[in-house]
Amino acid sequence: MTVSVEVAAVRDFLAECTPFNELSEEHLTLAAGHVQIAYYRAGESTGILDYSNPKLLIVRSGAFEVRNGEGELLDRVEPGGYFGYPSLLTGDAITNQAVVIEDGLLYQIDADTFQQLRSVNRSFDRFFNQAHAKRLRHAVRFREQNYQLTRRVGDLSSREPVTARPDLTVAEVAEIMTAQRVSSVMVIDERQQLCGLVTDRDLRARVVAERRGPETPLSEIMTRELTSVSAESLVFEALLLMTEHNIHHLPVTADGQPVAMLTTTDLVKAQKADPVFLIGEIGHQDSVEGLKGVSRDIPELLRSLIRAEASADQIGRLLTTVTDALTRQLIKQAVEKYGEPPVPFAWLAFGSQGRRDQTAISDQDNGMLIGDAVTQGDDEYFLAVANYVNDGLDACGYKYCPGEIMASTLDWRQPLVGWKKQFLRWINQPSSKALMHASIFFDMRCVYGDQSLFDDLQATVCDAARGNEIFLANLTANALKLTPPMGFFKNFVVEHSGEHKNTLDVKLRGIMPINDIARIYALSIGSRQVHTLERLQEAVSSKLLTLKDSRNLTDAHEFISRLRLVHQGEQLRDGVKPDNHLNPSTFSSLSRHQLRDAFAVVNNAQSALRVKFTHGLM
Repeated sequence: MTVSVEVAAVRDFLAECTPFNELSEEHLTLAAGHVQIAYYRAGESTGILDYSNPKLLIVRSGAFEVRNGEGELLDRVEPGGYFGYPSLLTGDAITNQAVVIEDGLLYQIDADTFQQLRSVNRSFDRFFNQAHAKRLRHAVRFREQNYQLTRRVGDLSSREPVTARPDLTVAEVAEIMTAQRVSSVMVIDERQQLCGLVTDRDLRARVVAERRGPETPLSEIMTRELTSVSAESLVFEALLLMTEHNIHHLPVTADGQPVAMLTTTDLVKAQKADPVFLIGEIGHQDSVEGLKGVSRDIPELLRSLIRAEASADQIGRLLTTVTDALTRQLIKQAVEKYGEPPVPFAWLAFGSQGRRDQTAISDQDNGMLIGDAVTQGDDEYFLAVANYVNDGLDACGYKYCPGEIMASTLDWRQPLVGWKKQFLRWINQPSSKALMHASIFFDMRCVYGDQSLFDDLQATVCDAARGNEIFLANLTANALKLTPPMGFFKNFVVEHSGEHKNTLDVKLRGIMPINDIARIYALSIGSRQVHTLERLQEAVSSKLLTLKDSRNLTDAHEFISRLRLVHQGEQLRDGVKPDNHLNPSTFSSLSRHQLRDAFAVVNNAQSALRVKFTHGLM
């Protein structure tokens, strides 16, 4: 095909750039033919990134910086580099801006062409997804280090402002405040501009104390000299203002009009949504009731981490760290109540807590590993401790395990020799029940107590499972019963009836299969890792997985887990019990495309697992 000199020059440049060098000659020419060229002078920042018409921007010459809405540097882009792709990937109007550092030329590729190139070449698609993930990880690291200092007032104040006109009476306003359950009202004039503020304290000091009547108009008692902030102000700045002026209510305005009210209660809640604060508070509690009170802030922690764009892996680790802290504090309270243990023991966490990937809906999976010197009479003590901890966790929102996999159950409160016999039975006699238990018990971690006991048990388990072809074949066959919910024509297979009609269970059909794959690889090499992503990394080191396949599974796990967490965060916000059921019709077309890709990765990995391990059944 003959192309113009201009298109040929663009094509030659793109051919030297990754990932365009992965495209076929046909698609490389297609990309070059759709390139528009723009020139920018140093110092320009407006009009480069147009989120109403997003494009992939390729630097041909010069240098550009990409900064976020707060002006923080995200990337410096030089010839051969890219920016603008986050909006093309997510469909969101990301508020970054580009600044020209050196005069330069940009090649611009429209959204339709970009999506077409992604659909025809997986390497091209993966390159930009990984670049976006890397930038998000960089942003998350910054947010985590400076989280309380960089949060915005708008993140805290969500309720609509309660307002009143200055000619309303004190009695009328008191009724409004009582009905709305607020401690302040913002007073607005005929232009809807903020002109005053009335608080509970004003009603006491300026009405009751001065013996004014209920017909007194607000204009006579309201505070006129006001301090206010915008929704974009830093929470830290708002805190300084409230401290400096000794006030407990700070109006949030936009162009002089009230949009919200920030109170000291909001600031306290914001602090409680910090994981370090939460864990510190847990350590100060000496009763179940106290821990129950602290645990009420865990849903806000989840929503806060989602707003901060933390990865699903980071959120899972942080939520699990809080669960670990609650568990340890309950054990300490139990030891304080019942005395020191007669023999050493270890508290074991299984399942999601063991893997460190908990979400908003995590029930209990735990057990007690006790030293072999234990006597029959000692079990009364350990049962009392187990009941105290299991009951305490239930009170804190971690519901009793429906299958009774808890330390309060005798089967899961055993001496070391008993646990070893149980695991060896599961490995050497892999019945259907044993295989069901494997998905829970083989993801275990010591949360409290004698680490050496746990290390002894884990060494026995890992040695017995390593290279055990019959066990691994049965474990694989059982795992392959859970497949991604995709039909023959790549359409989603959803529930057709019942409570969850038209939804997918993304935990059961997306996340659990990846956990299963990672667990089987880990057990096959005797790995002691229990975290899914770390197991995948070890599989690469042992040459069971290629680096590419491991990254694909890691990306799929992150994407599906993130969808689930955002869904659960929205349910918590709306006062709905969180679940794992997502309706794909509510996703953007891009998200549906990415979910199909993620499910395809899982399906391919399961096919590879079948080839590797099920020969033990033949």
